[in-house]
Amino acid sequence: MKLTSKRWIILIASCFINLCIGSIYAWSVFAAPMAKYLSGITGQKLTPGALAIVFTVANSVGPITMISGGRINDLFGPKKVIFVGGILFGGGMILSGFAKSLGFLTLAYGIITGLGIGMIYGCTISNSIKFFPDKRGLVGGVTTAAYGFSSVLVPPIANILINNVGVTSAFKIIGTAFLVIVCVSSFFIEKCPVNFVPDGWTPPVQSQSKAGSNDRDWKGMLSSPIFYVMISMLICGAFAGLMCTSQASPIAQKMIGMSTAAATTVVSVLALFNTAGRIVAGYISDKIGRVNTLAAAFVFSIVGLILLYLSGQGDVAQFCIGISILGVCFGSLMGVFPGFTADQFGPKNNSVNYGIMFIGFALAGYFGPTVMKNVYAADNSYQRAFLIAAALGMAGFILTFVYRFVNQKEKNCNIAA
Repeated sequence: MKLTSKRWIILIASCFINLCIGSIYAWSVFAAPMAKYLSGITGQKLTPGALAIVFTVANSVGPITMISGGRINDLFGPKKVIFVGGILFGGGMILSGFAKSLGFLTLAYGIITGLGIGMIYGCTISNSIKFFPDKRGLVGGVTTAAYGFSSVLVPPIANILINNVGVTSAFKIIGTAFLVIVCVSSFFIEKCPVNFVPDGWTPPVQSQSKAGSNDRDWKGMLSSPIFYVMISMLICGAFAGLMCTSQASPIAQKMIGMSTAAATTVVSVLALFNTAGRIVAGYISDKIGRVNTLAAAFVFSIVGLILLYLSGQGDVAQFCIGISILGVCFGSLMGVFPGFTADQFGPKNNSVNYGIMFIGFALAGYFGPTVMKNVYAADNSYQRAFLIAAALGMAGFILTFVYRFVNQKEKNCNIAA
């Protein structure tokens, strides 16, 4: 089978894999029942906020295996990396079902599952982008959308399992299913040949003249000022999304007064708009450019965060609109950045380069939930956290103009050289 046709099978398999590992976004559904379960065992009063450290660690360790796994992927291909990652990911979730303490849960779900996610995520996205140089933004959006769409599917399934068999058994069942799906799907993944060009597509003249000239390894990327502007944009944009994603269910219940079932629906709605944002923004970014798409996402995220701040008095409509806008904007950021990184530093080393860029996501994954938890502890309210995130959104918008300036300056220097 020709690779031009086979690449679609590889893309579909990658999406199935990302659909599994994206269940990390459904953490807030597990947080409350797991906090109650551990409180009963340990005798300590644990809250969902106290368990936010588990989600934080899972996001923080991802770049470790994204970078190391990305290097292996670039050398030998993604199949083995994804297979091993699937064992770590599914095994970590299964082990979470045996947790008797917050420390063990952090090890199982936070570290082991998080390392598995990092190993898989970088491979599926970078490899897919290499197979689709003609649709880089769209494919980056689709593969990351599958990751986000998991939060639409997993919360109701997890809720049913938690209510019927308990939270620990839910971890074991879901973990086993995901381990099997990821490992089996890995056999449908192939490494993209160097300089692959699909049948019927001719690279733009500009790309041909620069063929390979913009391919930088991680050292070349880190030597460029543009990298630091881009990773700062990623931190600013991901901060709000991860802050709210990690605590979506508790926010809906404590701030708005929703029931557990309604709050679970909010998690799914957030994930649905997150998913839509990834696909739409990925497609649009192919048309109007990555940085223009990111600038628009920052503006709308500020609007969404202001609505969330104003909804603090119990306004359900404002809350739902605000969380939906934020979901779209967070999804837009995550959908655009894989292609953005490949455009800027070349597709050849994108597995490692995007893994390093993803450190920005990890930092946001640490500081976002931490700020949310600390603000609630200090104010007994989430509202001030939304203002902090809005300020970072404004900083991200300003950075899009800094990027344009620095990028143009670097181009001028290259021409002069």
